[in-house]
Amino acid sequence: MSLKGFHLIFILISVIFAFWFAHYEWTVYQAGRTTIDLVLSIGIGLVGLGLIVYGISFQRKAKKL
Repeated sequence: MSLKGFHLIFILISVIFAFWFAHYEWTVYQAGRTTIDLVLSIGIGLVGLGLIVYGISFQRKAKKL
């Protein structure tokens, strides 16, 4: 496996983990209604979206190499 392929798989795993953690924090927020859980859920969800954008950008750039 090439370094580019490994990098894309690592990004994919990171996206899955970020959305899983955001969902976990959302369910914790629903149970306890603490502000920190809401902030973490939204923040980690945004990190997941940022990783998707980064992955697409990296894939486009890697095709040119």
